[in-house]
Amino acid sequence: MDFKEKLKARAEKEGISLTPKQLGQFELFYKMLIETNKSMNLTAITDEDEVIEKHFIDSLSCRRVVDMSQIRTCIDVGTGAGFPGIPLKIAFPHLKVVLLDSLQKRIRFLDTVIEELGLEDVETLHGRAAFDLCVSRAVANLSVLSEYCVPFVRTNGYFVSYKGKKGLEEISNAQNCMNVLGCKIEKVDDFRLEEDEAERLLIRIKKCKGTPKLYPRKAGTPSKNPL
Repeated sequence: MDFKEKLKARAEKEGISLTPKQLGQFELFYKMLIETNKSMNLTAITDEDEVIEKHFIDSLSCRRVVDMSQIRTCIDVGTGAGFPGIPLKIAFPHLKVVLLDSLQKRIRFLDTVIEELGLEDVETLHGRAAFDLCVSRAVANLSVLSEYCVPFVRTNGYFVSYKGKKGLEEISNAQNCMNVLGCKIEKVDDFRLEEDEAERLLIRIKKCKGTPKLYPRKAGTPSKNPL
């Protein structure tokens, strides 16, 4: 099977139906990712099947814990090469997505991807607007990540953290952080992707009230002194 056939079949197993246009966008994104990765360190995963599984299908796994039809605005904090934000935008085109990353060269790559894929309502500039959903696959302790991400979420909105099995330990140490930020861990989905034995966690955090203006603290402080 070619790329689009493999992705279509794999997505259908997850209950996701992709149109020919969407499959074409995923294929073009894959080609741009691989080509740019030759000169810029975007990802260590480059094998076609692995990109489908560990980047595209994994990014879309957010739908396991959130009804995406009820989400209108989404921010992806620490998006890197565009995961999970770009796959979510392709699969759920009604979303208004903001991609946030600290490296300007990655932002330039994402701007090119957005233009080439013809994606609308996607920004790589950010402000302190409030979003229905914040997602992040960034590698950081849950308490640290929550301090950076929860302030972007509107009251009664959600932050979904993509984690490995170590996330369970982080959950047990995050209660004070949840209390301080005005949120609660509402659901944890423990699963494995079909082609990958690694255990995965999706942690759905609901923002119950406004986050104190003190947070997030100055960059670097949350990791040195987690809540």
